[in-house]
Amino acid sequence: MLPFGEIMRFVGTLLEVLFLFNVLIVVHEWGHFVAARLRGLRVDRFQIWFGAAVWEKEIGGVTYALGWIPAGGFVALPQMAGAELLEGRPAGEEQPLPPAKPWDKIIVALAGPAANVLLAVLFSLVVWVVGRPVSQSEATTTIGYVFPNSPAEKAGLRAGDRILQVDGHPVRRFQGMDDSAIIWNIVRSEESEIPITVERDGRTLTVFVAPVREERGFLRRKGLRQIFILPEETPTIARVFPGSPAAEAGLLPGDQILSVNGQRLLSPIGLNEYILKHPGRPLSLEVARGGRSRVVEIVPEVPVGDTVPRIGIQWDLAGTMSIVHPNPLEQILASVRAMTSTVTAMLSPRSDIKPQHLSGPVGIMRLYYLLFQSPYGWRLALWFSVLFNVNVALLNLMPVPVLDGGHILLSLAEWVRGRPLSVRVLEALQMIFATLIVGFILYVTFFDVQDLPWKGQKGPEMQFPGKSHAPSPSTGK
Repeated sequence: MLPFGEIMRFVGTLLEVLFLFNVLIVVHEWGHFVAARLRGLRVDRFQIWFGAAVWEKEIGGVTYALGWIPAGGFVALPQMAGAELLEGRPAGEEQPLPPAKPWDKIIVALAGPAANVLLAVLFSLVVWVVGRPVSQSEATTTIGYVFPNSPAEKAGLRAGDRILQVDGHPVRRFQGMDDSAIIWNIVRSEESEIPITVERDGRTLTVFVAPVREERGFLRRKGLRQIFILPEETPTIARVFPGSPAAEAGLLPGDQILSVNGQRLLSPIGLNEYILKHPGRPLSLEVARGGRSRVVEIVPEVPVGDTVPRIGIQWDLAGTMSIVHPNPLEQILASVRAMTSTVTAMLSPRSDIKPQHLSGPVGIMRLYYLLFQSPYGWRLALWFSVLFNVNVALLNLMPVPVLDGGHILLSLAEWVRGRPLSVRVLEALQMIFATLIVGFILYVTFFDVQDLPWKGQKGPEMQFPGKSHAPSPSTGK
């Protein structure tokens, strides 16, 4: 059973996720509500959360309500095209409502995405002030580790190479979802070999790497292209196991290991690999702490029940973090680029990126949960909310019935024809596309659910010969 403190932390994080996720959705509906009231359209109901109402009150002809299922909300607009199909005809409604003008319906439809854009701007202003955490591994373009026998090693890439271009695109960072990111250009590449230009020892050279895909189960998301490289990252200690060689040498959480026996370390895996290749050899580690460095002598030992020598530390997976302050315009444009780049790759018949790689509500909430687990949780969540709101706005503007873009398209058709489409046509369109959208959400949710951590992910308990301590679950080195 989990400790009470862990349970409370889980509940608290879950409440944070639900709060922020609901704010993003309710603001979208609020945009429709405000525009409908300003344009004189009939508003029957504005409800936060779904399900049966636990509270409701009629004010000015509008029923305001709070449901019991904490998952967004809705606004009932019977004069919008096809609204009765999705929301139902109001009880006691006998006479049909006067038709709304096409221009009014277009404004109301646009107001939802506009509200999301305004919320994105608000979040971006907050991020501009408080800053966005950026890891060293995200911002660098230098390779920190090349896996043995990987496509990258076979092509001649080495740790320390600074990548300049991938697949013809200049790059500025390792991670991200646009053409300036190394991993993204590898994932979305389409040829059998990827040209990668690097700087090495003052020289520029280009190598051609043949990517591979991870083999996964039939019912799992298909693997994407990869060449098995890691970014440069200064190894930072998150935890030192009691009684370990590292503890005896005086290492502490937060210490950074810069080199081993005079060999510079560009990745935590580099130290693990060095220990495996030199079993029993004493290590001379250059350790940085508080702006100063010193040399520490350590002899790795094999923990009880293990076969691999270790020094008894756990790495900080977040790595070295810095705070940047991107301006709001930069954040909004980056979000638009990420969205358009993803859609472009997904629509390409030769790309490995398919609709199954998108995330639905479960996947998005899982990502929010993971962000909140970080010490920089709210900063990261606010930054991601800029991207999410822009995506929601752009997706809703797609000319698909049921979505806001569909309402706009149907209203434009009504404007051109001088009369609305027939009720039967509207109902058929709404039913067909509502079914398709619900089906797609269920489709991506099927894959999202498989990413949930159904089982605990405990690492080995590390205890060294002749030394006792309370066992601590972790992935140790």
